[in-house]
Amino acid sequence: MGVFNAFFGAFSKDLGIDLGTANTLVHVQGKGVVLSEPSVVAIDKKSKQVLAVGADAKRMVGRTPANIIAIRPLKDGVIADFDIVEQMLRYFIGKVHPGFLAPRPRVVVGIPSGVTEVEKRAVHDAAVRAGAREAFLIEEPMAAAIGSGLPITEPTGSMIVDIGGGTTEVAVISLEGIVVSRSIRTAGDEIDEAILQYARREHSLAIGERTAEETKIKIGSAYNTGSERTVELRGRDLITGLPKVVEVTSSDIREAIANPVNQIVDEVKVCVEETPPELVADIMESGITLAGGGALLEGLDIRLTEETKMPVQVAEDPLTCVVRGTGKALEEIDVLRKVFVATQNGKTAPRR
Repeated sequence: MGVFNAFFGAFSKDLGIDLGTANTLVHVQGKGVVLSEPSVVAIDKKSKQVLAVGADAKRMVGRTPANIIAIRPLKDGVIADFDIVEQMLRYFIGKVHPGFLAPRPRVVVGIPSGVTEVEKRAVHDAAVRAGAREAFLIEEPMAAAIGSGLPITEPTGSMIVDIGGGTTEVAVISLEGIVVSRSIRTAGDEIDEAILQYARREHSLAIGERTAEETKIKIGSAYNTGSERTVELRGRDLITGLPKVVEVTSSDIREAIANPVNQIVDEVKVCVEETPPELVADIMESGITLAGGGALLEGLDIRLTEETKMPVQVAEDPLTCVVRGTGKALEEIDVLRKVFVATQNGKTAPRR
C-alpha cells in the first residue's frame, strides 16, 4: 500500500481544505492557496439541481426568484446538509485539481475542535465521496497555529484564537498536542446577526446579510480606538414597507455587537484560567495569536490585551492561517504526524 500511495502521490497534488461556515479555502501542494470562495450553493428548489457554487452563488443571496434558493450548507462550522456539502467539495476539488486522468488527491480538512464523532465522520465521508483518495482531519486551532508559524512541536506553550464565521476556537498547544481548548459557536455570523437585529430594533429597518457583513468590515470594532466613522444602512422600512436609508456610526455598531464580542473575550479568558501555570508563563512571553476573519475586527487585539494582561498579535494574513496549516501538515507529514484527528476507522495520518 505504501508503494501504491508513493506512486500516485508523485502525480497527484495533495490538497488542504479549510471548510468554513462562511468561506472555503483550498491549498494545493506546491502552489499555495489557490482558491477562496464563499461556502454558498444555489439550488433549484424543485429539482434540487445545483445551479451555482461559491462566489457565483453568493451573488444570488437575497436576489433569487422563488424557485432558486441560495444556501450555506455548513452551520456553526459543521455540516448541516451532507449532500450539498459533498457537491460543493466536488466542485472546489475539481476546480483546483488536474483533469480526470490525474490520480485522486489526498485531502486534509480543518474541523472545529468541539465537533462530535458523527460530525467528524460526516466531514471525512463527504471529502472521500467528493473525490479524495484519502481524507484526513485536523482541528482548526492546530491548523491555524501551524499556518501562523507557532512552534507547536516545541515543549513551550502557544495560544491561538481562531475566529471564523461559525465558530471561535481557542487553544493552548505544546508538543504537537492541544493542552486546553475551548470552542464556541459565536463568531463572525453572530456579529453580523447582531447588526441585523440592531437595525430592526433601533431603526425599524430590515437589512440583508451582505449589508450587515459589509458594515462590520467597514466600521465594526471591539474597542474605542478614537476613529469615528459612519456608513449608510440601506434596506426596507418595517413600518411603511418602503426603502429607507439610515446613517450609523462606528460607536453605534460597537455597541450593537458588544454581546458576541464579549462572549469571545470571555472564552479566551476562561481558556487562560484553565491553562497550567508553566504554559501561562510561556504565553505571557510569546503572546496570544489571533487568526481567522474575526482577527481583522478593529481593536480586538487591544481589547484582549487589556482583558488578559498578555500581549496579543494578529497573525500574518489571518484569513488563510487554517488552510495554510492544512497544507503544511501534509507537506511535513513525518514531523507533524501526531496533529491529525482519529476518525472512527482509527486512521490518524496518511499511510506512507
